[in-house]
Amino acid sequence: MADKKSSATEGENNLENSTMIKNILTLRYDPTMKTNMARKTWADFTEKQFVPSLDFIEETIKNAIKIKFANSKENRVSVALSGGVDSTLAIALLRESLPDIEIEAVSVRFADSIDESAIATKIAEKFEANHHVIPIDNYLEELPKAISVAGMPFWDVHWYHVVKKAKSLSNILVSGDGGDELFGGYTFRYEKFLSMWKSDMSPLEKVKLYLQCHERDWVPDQEKLFGEKTNFSWDEIYTMLTSHFDNSLSPLGQVFLADFNGKLLYNWIPHNTRFHEYFQVRSLAPILSEELISYATHIPYDLKYDKKNKVGKILLRKLLAKHVTEALVSPTKQGFSVNTVNLWKSHGRELCDYYLSDGRTVSDGWINRGWIESHFAKMGDNPNVRYVNKFLGLLAFEIWYRLFVTKEMKATTTLA
Repeated sequence: MADKKSSATEGENNLENSTMIKNILTLRYDPTMKTNMARKTWADFTEKQFVPSLDFIEETIKNAIKIKFANSKENRVSVALSGGVDSTLAIALLRESLPDIEIEAVSVRFADSIDESAIATKIAEKFEANHHVIPIDNYLEELPKAISVAGMPFWDVHWYHVVKKAKSLSNILVSGDGGDELFGGYTFRYEKFLSMWKSDMSPLEKVKLYLQCHERDWVPDQEKLFGEKTNFSWDEIYTMLTSHFDNSLSPLGQVFLADFNGKLLYNWIPHNTRFHEYFQVRSLAPILSEELISYATHIPYDLKYDKKNKVGKILLRKLLAKHVTEALVSPTKQGFSVNTVNLWKSHGRELCDYYLSDGRTVSDGWINRGWIESHFAKMGDNPNVRYVNKFLGLLAFEIWYRLFVTKEMKATTTLA
Protein backbone atom coordinates (compact mmCIF):
# COMPACT_ATOMS: atom_id res chain seq x y z
CA MET A 1 0.00 0.00 0.00
CA ALA A 2 2.86 2.37 0.79
CA ASP A 3 4.30 1.91 -2.70
CA LYS A 4 0.92 2.65 -4.29
CA LYS A 5 0.52 5.82 -2.24
CA SER A 6 4.02 6.88 -3.21
CA SER A 7 3.27 6.28 -6.88
CA ALA A 8 0.00 8.17 -6.65
CA THR A 9 1.69 11.12 -5.00
CA GLU A 10 4.41 11.09 -7.63
CA GLY A 11 1.77 11.02 -10.36
CA GLU A 12 -0.07 13.97 -8.82
CA ASN A 13 3.19 15.91 -8.53
CA ASN A 14 4.03 15.13 -12.15
CA LEU A 15 0.61 16.36 -13.25
CA GLU A 16 1.02 19.51 -11.18
CA ASN A 17 4.50 20.13 -12.56
CA SER A 18 3.27 19.47 -16.09
CA THR A 19 0.62 22.17 -15.75
CA MET A 20 3.07 24.67 -14.31
CA ILE A 21 5.69 23.88 -16.95
CA LYS A 22 3.29 24.25 -19.88
CA ASN A 23 1.89 27.51 -18.56
CA ILE A 24 5.14 29.23 -17.62
CA LEU A 25 6.91 28.20 -20.82
CA THR A 26 3.96 29.47 -22.90
CA LEU A 27 2.53 32.44 -20.96
CA ARG A 28 5.42 33.26 -18.61
CA TYR A 29 3.03 32.78 -15.70
CA ASP A 30 0.90 30.01 -14.22
CA PRO A 31 -2.75 31.01 -13.61
CA THR A 32 -3.37 27.80 -11.63
CA MET A 33 -1.06 28.80 -8.78
CA LYS A 34 -2.19 30.48 -5.57
CA THR A 35 -1.73 34.22 -5.33
CA ASN A 36 -2.16 36.65 -2.47
CA MET A 37 -4.25 39.07 -4.53
CA ALA A 38 -7.76 38.22 -5.72
CA ARG A 39 -8.50 37.70 -9.41
CA LYS A 40 -10.79 40.22 -11.04
CA THR A 41 -13.92 39.42 -13.01
CA TRP A 42 -15.26 41.28 -16.02
CA ALA A 43 -17.65 43.16 -13.70
CA ASP A 44 -14.66 44.59 -11.83
CA PHE A 45 -13.47 46.24 -15.05
CA THR A 46 -16.75 47.72 -16.25
CA GLU A 47 -16.23 51.21 -17.58
CA LYS A 48 -18.10 53.90 -15.64
CA GLN A 49 -18.73 57.35 -17.05
CA PHE A 50 -17.34 59.78 -14.50
CA VAL A 51 -14.57 62.35 -14.34
CA PRO A 52 -11.71 60.84 -12.33
CA SER A 53 -10.16 63.03 -9.67
CA LEU A 54 -6.41 63.50 -9.88
CA ASP A 55 -6.50 64.74 -6.31
CA PHE A 56 -8.16 61.51 -5.18
CA ILE A 57 -5.59 59.36 -7.00
CA GLU A 58 -2.73 61.38 -5.52
CA GLU A 59 -4.11 61.35 -1.98
CA THR A 60 -4.82 57.62 -2.15
CA ILE A 61 -1.22 56.90 -3.13
CA LYS A 62 0.11 59.24 -0.44
CA ASN A 63 -2.17 57.70 2.18
CA ALA A 64 -0.85 54.23 1.35
CA ILE A 65 2.67 55.56 1.93
CA LYS A 66 1.77 57.28 5.19
CA ILE A 67 -0.02 54.19 6.53
CA LYS A 68 3.04 52.05 5.79
CA PHE A 69 5.24 54.41 7.79
CA ALA A 70 2.77 55.19 10.57
CA ASN A 71 4.35 54.56 13.97
CA SER A 72 7.52 53.47 12.19
CA LYS A 73 10.99 54.43 13.32
CA GLU A 74 12.41 53.98 9.83
CA ASN A 75 14.34 57.02 8.64
CA ARG A 76 15.50 55.50 5.38
CA VAL A 77 13.65 53.88 2.47
CA SER A 78 14.62 52.39 -0.89
CA VAL A 79 12.80 53.07 -4.16
CA ALA A 80 13.06 51.01 -7.34
CA LEU A 81 13.65 53.75 -9.91
CA SER A 82 13.53 52.82 -13.60
CA GLY A 83 12.97 56.36 -14.88
CA GLY A 84 9.45 55.69 -16.17
CA VAL A 85 6.14 57.26 -15.17
CA ASP A 86 5.22 54.85 -12.35
CA SER A 87 8.50 54.79 -10.45
CA THR A 88 8.98 58.54 -10.89
CA LEU A 89 5.51 59.21 -9.51
CA ALA A 90 6.23 56.86 -6.61
CA ILE A 91 9.40 58.71 -5.60
CA ALA A 92 7.73 62.12 -6.10
CA LEU A 93 4.82 61.30 -3.80
CA LEU A 94 7.10 59.53 -1.35
CA ARG A 95 9.17 62.70 -1.01
CA GLU A 96 6.06 64.84 -0.63
CA SER A 97 4.53 62.49 1.96
CA LEU A 98 7.73 62.06 3.97
CA PRO A 99 9.83 65.19 3.37
CA ASP A 100 12.50 64.32 5.94
CA ILE A 101 13.12 60.67 5.12
CA GLU A 102 16.36 59.52 3.47
CA ILE A 103 15.58 58.02 0.06
CA GLU A 104 17.85 55.44 -1.57
CA ALA A 105 16.94 55.12 -5.26
CA VAL A 106 17.95 51.81 -6.88
CA SER A 107 18.36 51.35 -10.64
CA VAL A 108 19.77 48.54 -12.80
CA ARG A 109 22.17 48.87 -15.73
CA PHE A 110 22.32 45.74 -17.93
CA ALA A 111 25.32 45.10 -20.16
CA ASP A 112 24.73 45.62 -23.90
CA SER A 113 21.22 47.03 -23.28
CA ILE A 114 19.69 50.48 -23.42
CA ASP A 115 21.06 52.43 -20.47
CA GLU A 116 18.49 54.80 -18.98
CA SER A 117 20.23 55.17 -15.64
CA ALA A 118 21.18 58.77 -16.58
CA ILE A 119 17.47 59.67 -16.64
CA ALA A 120 16.99 57.95 -13.30
CA THR A 121 19.94 59.90 -11.89
CA LYS A 122 18.30 63.22 -12.81
CA ILE A 123 15.05 62.11 -11.21
CA ALA A 124 16.85 61.02 -8.04
CA GLU A 125 18.57 64.42 -7.85
CA LYS A 126 15.24 66.18 -8.33
CA PHE A 127 13.85 64.50 -5.24
CA GLU A 128 17.06 64.66 -3.19
CA ALA A 129 17.59 60.90 -3.20
CA ASN A 130 20.84 58.99 -3.11
CA HIS A 131 21.13 57.06 -6.37
CA HIS A 132 22.57 53.55 -6.61
CA VAL A 133 23.04 51.96 -10.04
CA ILE A 134 23.56 48.17 -10.10
CA PRO A 135 25.77 47.20 -13.06
CA ILE A 136 24.97 43.65 -14.25
CA ASP A 137 27.30 42.11 -16.80
CA ASN A 138 25.99 38.53 -16.78
CA TYR A 139 22.25 38.68 -16.11
CA LEU A 140 22.16 34.88 -15.73
CA GLU A 141 25.03 34.51 -13.27
CA GLU A 142 22.88 34.25 -10.13
CA LEU A 143 19.95 32.52 -11.81
CA PRO A 144 20.18 29.38 -9.59
CA LYS A 145 20.00 31.49 -6.45
CA ALA A 146 17.11 33.58 -7.73
CA ILE A 147 15.16 30.51 -8.85
CA SER A 148 15.83 28.76 -5.53
CA VAL A 149 14.27 31.73 -3.75
CA ALA A 150 11.34 32.18 -6.14
CA GLY A 151 10.67 28.45 -6.30
CA MET A 152 9.53 28.84 -9.91
CA PRO A 153 11.35 28.50 -13.27
CA PHE A 154 11.40 32.16 -14.31
CA TRP A 155 14.44 33.56 -16.12
CA ASP A 156 13.48 37.24 -15.80
CA VAL A 157 14.84 37.83 -12.29
CA HIS A 158 15.83 41.51 -12.34
CA TRP A 159 13.81 42.08 -9.17
CA TYR A 160 16.13 39.72 -7.30
CA HIS A 161 18.99 42.16 -7.92
CA VAL A 162 16.88 45.19 -6.98
CA VAL A 163 15.74 43.71 -3.66
CA LYS A 164 19.21 42.39 -2.85
CA LYS A 165 20.66 45.89 -3.23
CA ALA A 166 17.73 47.54 -1.45
CA LYS A 167 18.28 45.33 1.60
CA SER A 168 21.77 46.75 2.02
CA LEU A 169 20.28 50.25 2.15
CA SER A 170 17.01 50.02 4.09
CA ASN A 171 14.27 47.71 5.32
CA ILE A 172 11.50 49.03 3.05
CA LEU A 173 11.32 49.02 -0.75
CA VAL A 174 8.81 51.21 -2.63
CA SER A 175 7.86 50.48 -6.25
CA GLY A 176 5.49 51.76 -8.91
CA ASP A 177 4.07 48.29 -9.60
CA GLY A 178 0.53 48.21 -10.97
CA GLY A 179 0.61 51.43 -12.97
CA ASP A 180 0.64 49.62 -16.32
CA GLU A 181 -2.22 47.27 -15.48
CA LEU A 182 -4.50 49.80 -13.76
CA PHE A 183 -3.90 52.93 -15.85
CA GLY A 184 -3.16 51.60 -19.34
CA GLY A 185 0.58 51.30 -19.81
CA TYR A 186 0.89 48.49 -22.39
CA THR A 187 0.29 50.71 -25.40
CA PHE A 188 2.04 48.41 -27.89
CA ARG A 189 -0.40 45.63 -26.93
CA TYR A 190 -3.52 47.81 -27.14
CA GLU A 191 -2.52 49.17 -30.53
CA LYS A 192 -1.91 45.73 -32.00
CA PHE A 193 -5.01 44.14 -30.50
CA LEU A 194 -7.37 46.92 -31.59
CA SER A 195 -5.88 47.10 -35.09
CA MET A 196 -6.59 43.39 -35.67
CA TRP A 197 -9.84 43.06 -33.71
CA LYS A 198 -13.09 42.44 -35.60
CA SER A 199 -16.59 42.83 -34.22
CA ASP A 200 -17.66 39.31 -35.22
CA MET A 201 -14.77 37.56 -33.45
CA SER A 202 -15.60 34.70 -31.12
CA PRO A 203 -14.09 34.59 -27.60
CA LEU A 204 -11.63 31.95 -28.82
CA GLU A 205 -10.52 34.12 -31.72
CA LYS A 206 -9.97 37.04 -29.34
CA VAL A 207 -7.89 34.81 -27.05
CA LYS A 208 -5.70 33.85 -30.00
CA LEU A 209 -5.39 37.50 -30.99
CA TYR A 210 -4.42 38.43 -27.44
CA LEU A 211 -1.69 35.78 -27.51
CA GLN A 212 -0.41 37.27 -30.77
CA CYS A 213 0.19 40.44 -28.75
CA HIS A 214 2.49 38.36 -26.50
CA GLU A 215 4.57 36.82 -29.28
CA ARG A 216 7.82 36.99 -27.34
CA ASP A 217 6.42 34.60 -24.73
CA TRP A 218 5.95 31.64 -27.10
CA VAL A 219 7.18 30.41 -30.49
CA PRO A 220 5.30 29.35 -33.65
CA ASP A 221 6.12 25.67 -33.13
CA GLN A 222 5.41 25.80 -29.39
CA GLU A 223 3.61 22.44 -29.40
CA LYS A 224 6.75 20.71 -30.72
CA LEU A 225 8.93 22.09 -27.93
CA PHE A 226 7.51 19.77 -25.26
CA GLY A 227 8.18 16.09 -24.72
CA GLU A 228 5.48 13.43 -24.48
CA LYS A 229 5.49 13.58 -20.69
CA THR A 230 4.29 17.18 -20.70
CA ASN A 231 1.20 16.47 -22.85
CA PHE A 232 0.96 20.03 -24.17
CA SER A 233 -2.30 21.32 -25.68
CA TRP A 234 -3.07 24.80 -27.00
CA ASP A 235 -6.71 24.16 -26.11
CA GLU A 236 -5.79 24.07 -22.42
CA ILE A 237 -4.09 27.46 -22.74
CA TYR A 238 -7.05 28.93 -24.60
CA THR A 239 -9.51 27.62 -22.01
CA MET A 240 -7.67 29.35 -19.15
CA LEU A 241 -7.97 32.72 -20.93
CA THR A 242 -11.44 32.45 -22.46
CA SER A 243 -13.38 34.03 -19.58
CA HIS A 244 -11.45 37.28 -20.09
CA PHE A 245 -12.88 37.59 -23.60
CA ASP A 246 -16.32 35.99 -23.18
CA ASN A 247 -18.16 38.90 -21.56
CA SER A 248 -19.77 42.24 -22.35
CA LEU A 249 -16.64 44.39 -21.91
CA SER A 250 -15.35 46.33 -24.89
CA PRO A 251 -12.24 44.89 -26.60
CA LEU A 252 -9.92 47.23 -24.69
CA GLY A 253 -11.62 46.40 -21.40
CA GLN A 254 -11.12 42.70 -22.07
CA VAL A 255 -7.40 43.29 -22.60
CA PHE A 256 -7.22 45.27 -19.34
CA LEU A 257 -8.88 42.35 -17.53
CA ALA A 258 -6.57 39.76 -19.10
CA ASP A 259 -3.49 41.84 -18.28
CA PHE A 260 -4.46 42.23 -14.63
CA ASN A 261 -5.19 38.51 -14.29
CA GLY A 262 -1.97 37.63 -16.10
CA LYS A 263 1.65 38.37 -15.30
CA LEU A 264 0.77 40.88 -12.57
CA LEU A 265 -1.14 38.35 -10.46
CA TYR A 266 0.81 35.20 -11.28
CA ASN A 267 4.34 36.37 -12.03
CA TRP A 268 5.27 39.82 -10.75
CA ILE A 269 3.44 39.72 -7.40
CA PRO A 270 4.25 36.16 -6.20
CA HIS A 271 7.73 36.32 -7.70
CA ASN A 272 8.61 39.65 -6.09
CA THR A 273 6.98 38.71 -2.79
CA ARG A 274 9.30 35.74 -2.37
CA PHE A 275 12.33 37.94 -2.94
CA HIS A 276 11.02 40.43 -0.37
CA GLU A 277 10.51 37.66 2.16
CA TYR A 278 13.91 36.08 1.54
CA PHE A 279 15.81 39.34 1.97
CA GLN A 280 13.46 40.43 4.79
CA VAL A 281 12.50 43.62 3.01
CA ARG A 282 9.06 45.11 3.54
CA SER A 283 7.53 46.14 0.25
CA LEU A 284 5.16 48.93 -0.66
CA ALA A 285 3.44 49.28 -4.03
CA PRO A 286 1.11 52.23 -3.26
CA ILE A 287 -0.57 52.13 -6.69
CA LEU A 288 -1.79 48.63 -5.85
CA SER A 289 -3.70 49.61 -2.73
CA GLU A 290 -7.17 48.04 -2.56
CA GLU A 291 -8.79 51.47 -2.60
CA LEU A 292 -7.01 52.58 -5.76
CA ILE A 293 -7.58 49.25 -7.51
CA SER A 294 -11.33 49.51 -6.90
CA TYR A 295 -11.28 53.07 -8.26
CA ALA A 296 -8.93 52.67 -11.22
CA THR A 297 -10.50 49.56 -12.74
CA HIS A 298 -13.68 51.53 -13.53
CA ILE A 299 -12.02 54.64 -15.01
CA PRO A 300 -13.20 55.44 -18.57
CA TYR A 301 -10.92 53.66 -21.01
CA ASP A 302 -10.17 56.75 -23.08
CA LEU A 303 -8.60 58.28 -19.96
CA LYS A 304 -6.22 55.32 -19.78
CA TYR A 305 -5.28 54.92 -23.44
CA ASP A 306 -5.46 57.54 -26.18
CA LYS A 307 -6.09 55.49 -29.33
CA LYS A 308 -5.35 58.36 -31.71
CA ASN A 309 -1.99 59.35 -30.24
CA LYS A 310 -1.21 55.87 -28.89
CA VAL A 311 -0.39 57.22 -25.43
CA GLY A 312 -1.16 55.39 -22.21
CA LYS A 313 -1.34 56.19 -18.50
CA ILE A 314 -2.92 59.54 -19.28
CA LEU A 315 -4.04 60.28 -15.72
CA LEU A 316 -0.73 59.28 -14.16
CA ARG A 317 1.08 61.48 -16.68
CA LYS A 318 -1.14 64.43 -15.77
CA LEU A 319 -0.55 63.79 -12.09
CA LEU A 320 3.19 63.50 -12.61
CA ALA A 321 3.23 66.81 -14.53
CA LYS A 322 2.45 68.52 -11.22
CA HIS A 323 5.79 67.35 -9.87
CA VAL A 324 8.26 67.13 -12.78
CA THR A 325 8.64 68.43 -16.30
CA GLU A 326 7.63 66.04 -19.08
CA ALA A 327 11.19 66.06 -20.45
CA LEU A 328 12.46 64.44 -17.26
CA VAL A 329 10.56 61.17 -17.85
CA SER A 330 11.35 58.73 -20.66
CA PRO A 331 8.25 58.56 -22.94
CA THR A 332 8.99 54.99 -24.10
CA LYS A 333 10.22 53.53 -20.83
CA GLN A 334 9.69 49.77 -20.56
CA GLY A 335 10.92 49.32 -16.99
CA PHE A 336 14.10 47.45 -16.15
CA SER A 337 14.69 45.66 -19.45
CA VAL A 338 17.60 43.56 -20.68
CA ASN A 339 18.43 43.10 -24.38
CA THR A 340 18.01 39.32 -24.57
CA VAL A 341 19.61 38.96 -28.03
CA ASN A 342 22.82 40.56 -26.77
CA LEU A 343 22.57 38.50 -23.58
CA TRP A 344 22.31 35.40 -25.76
CA LYS A 345 25.46 36.32 -27.64
CA SER A 346 27.48 37.14 -24.53
CA HIS A 347 26.39 34.38 -22.13
CA GLY A 348 23.11 32.72 -23.07
CA ARG A 349 24.26 30.61 -26.01
CA GLU A 350 27.13 29.00 -24.12
CA LEU A 351 25.05 28.37 -21.00
CA CYS A 352 22.15 26.86 -22.95
CA ASP A 353 24.54 24.65 -24.89
CA TYR A 354 26.11 23.41 -21.64
CA TYR A 355 22.92 22.80 -19.65
CA LEU A 356 20.41 21.84 -22.34
CA SER A 357 22.47 19.64 -24.65
CA ASP A 358 22.44 17.03 -21.88
CA GLY A 359 19.42 18.43 -20.06
CA ARG A 360 17.65 16.49 -17.35
CA THR A 361 14.36 17.98 -18.54
CA VAL A 362 15.11 16.47 -21.95
CA SER A 363 16.24 13.03 -20.79
CA ASP A 364 13.27 12.79 -18.41
CA GLY A 365 10.81 13.44 -21.23
CA TRP A 366 9.55 16.96 -20.44
CA ILE A 367 11.26 18.76 -23.34
CA ASN A 368 11.77 17.53 -26.90
CA ARG A 369 15.43 16.83 -27.65
CA GLY A 370 14.89 17.19 -31.38
CA TRP A 371 13.46 20.69 -30.93
CA ILE A 372 16.44 21.76 -28.83
CA GLU A 373 19.00 20.42 -31.31
CA SER A 374 17.21 21.72 -34.40
CA HIS A 375 16.69 25.28 -33.18
CA PHE A 376 20.01 25.61 -31.42
CA ALA A 377 21.73 24.88 -34.72
CA LYS A 378 19.73 27.69 -36.38
CA MET A 379 20.65 30.36 -33.81
CA GLY A 380 23.21 32.25 -35.89
CA ASP A 381 24.63 35.76 -35.58
CA ASN A 382 21.17 37.37 -35.77
CA PRO A 383 18.93 35.04 -33.76
CA ASN A 384 15.17 35.48 -33.58
CA VAL A 385 14.36 37.15 -30.26
CA ARG A 386 11.37 34.85 -29.73
CA TYR A 387 13.59 31.79 -29.82
CA VAL A 388 16.21 33.50 -27.68
CA ASN A 389 13.57 34.16 -25.02
CA LYS A 390 12.32 30.59 -25.29
CA PHE A 391 15.80 29.15 -24.79
CA LEU A 392 16.23 31.37 -21.73
CA GLY A 393 12.94 29.99 -20.43
CA LEU A 394 14.13 26.44 -21.03
CA LEU A 395 17.40 27.23 -19.23
CA ALA A 396 15.43 28.49 -16.23
CA PHE A 397 13.30 25.31 -16.28
CA GLU A 398 16.44 23.17 -16.41
CA ILE A 399 17.98 25.03 -13.47
CA TRP A 400 14.73 24.75 -11.50
CA TYR A 401 14.57 21.02 -12.30
CA ARG A 402 18.12 20.41 -11.11
CA LEU A 403 17.46 22.40 -7.93
CA PHE A 404 14.08 20.96 -6.94
CA VAL A 405 13.67 17.61 -8.75
CA THR A 406 17.03 15.92 -9.30
CA LYS A 407 18.56 18.08 -6.54
CA GLU A 408 22.00 17.88 -8.12
CA MET A 409 22.50 21.65 -8.22
CA LYS A 410 23.07 24.00 -5.33
CA ALA A 411 21.55 27.45 -5.05
CA THR A 412 25.05 28.86 -4.69
CA THR A 413 26.04 27.66 -8.16
CA THR A 414 26.89 30.57 -10.47
CA LEU A 415 26.44 30.50 -14.24
CA ALA A 416 29.64 32.03 -15.53
